[in-house]
Amino acid sequence: MADRVTVIGWDGSPLTAAARSALGAATLVAGAGHHLALPEVPPNAERIRLGSVALAARRIAGHRGTAVVLADGDPGFFGVVRTLRAPEFGLEVEVVPAVSSVATAFARAGMPWDDAQVVVAHPRTLRRAVNVCRAHTKVAVLTSPGAGPAELGLLLEGVHRTFVICEELGTGREQVTVVTSDKAADHTWRDPNVVIVAGGIAPAPDGIGWIAGRDPSTGPRGWTLPAQAYGGLMGEGELEPLRAAQLARLGPRVGDLVWDIGCGSGAFATEAARAGAAVIAVDSDPRACERTEANARAFGVQTQIVHGTAPHALEDLPEPDVVRVGGGGAAVVSAVADRRPQRIVTHAATRDAAELIGRDLTEHGYDVECALLQSVELDTRAWTERERSVAFLLSGVLPDRTV
Repeated sequence: MADRVTVIGWDGSPLTAAARSALGAATLVAGAGHHLALPEVPPNAERIRLGSVALAARRIAGHRGTAVVLADGDPGFFGVVRTLRAPEFGLEVEVVPAVSSVATAFARAGMPWDDAQVVVAHPRTLRRAVNVCRAHTKVAVLTSPGAGPAELGLLLEGVHRTFVICEELGTGREQVTVVTSDKAADHTWRDPNVVIVAGGIAPAPDGIGWIAGRDPSTGPRGWTLPAQAYGGLMGEGELEPLRAAQLARLGPRVGDLVWDIGCGSGAFATEAARAGAAVIAVDSDPRACERTEANARAFGVQTQIVHGTAPHALEDLPEPDVVRVGGGGAAVVSAVADRRPQRIVTHAATRDAAELIGRDLTEHGYDVECALLQSVELDTRAWTERERSVAFLLSGVLPDRTV
């Protein structure tokens, strides 16, 4: 096992005395090509060009001597330290950090970033990174080949954002470019790069924040709010008890894309967005689209509104993770199931309609649950019945997509 492993962050500035000392004593140095070309790397040291960090960690674990790993920015922030410290390698590391590429990118843009989300985009996580950009007004994306500014822009179709693209930070080829998201695919961008994605309706600032990223305490308490919070105009399928049950079964979260079909007042769409998910709200009624947009704006959340009739309006939408079908019946539920979201919820007014929807979901491979929900609102001054609602709640879960 290596006698000592030092991880050195490099941000393009001269190495510190501690970094130079550790590097000068190294008998093995691992890093990218531009790291291994640094003049401070000892000429007789064994060199490992970093591709797979796990493979390099195995080599380091078997090395007798002093090892140094060079990495861009702060190696403890989405960097190599996590892999090197994995139990299977048994490595104890010392870290000499540098300014992270995210901090540098925001500095180049002259923007604060304590209120930003930070995500990593690989080809396998690109869709979830894009959903965070849909749902939040300020996001830093650490990109990778195949999941860069062009791919982000293409997948954000229909959502206007501004990109601040920072290429090769800390090097002599550093370049910062500002473009709109729809223009990002028109260029070829150099790796490595960081993209700041900004835009949308930002909530009004409330002094200095207390938590990095999105403040979870923003807005009123409660997963679901009464009809009065949304202007009082609600259909039978939007009443608070049914909405609460639908949210509980879908569990929208950061990185998800939620479809709300038949969005009505926008209450469900707003509450899914308050949970941190990206939301596309669909309705054939232009007044419903206007109410949904107004309520989203009032609560400071991001939603994309699509005016159209399902299922035709769904054909060009990006793939959802979870879907609420608030209107359209069995035909729309069937069209949604063809797209294979992880979870679907809907409701029916009669048992026959519920059975029809349930059978179709089962035929599509979903595990189906149905519950008869009855709620009675009481006037607590006289303890008399004020309003009663009854609905069949149906939910479908794909067993091969349980996370």
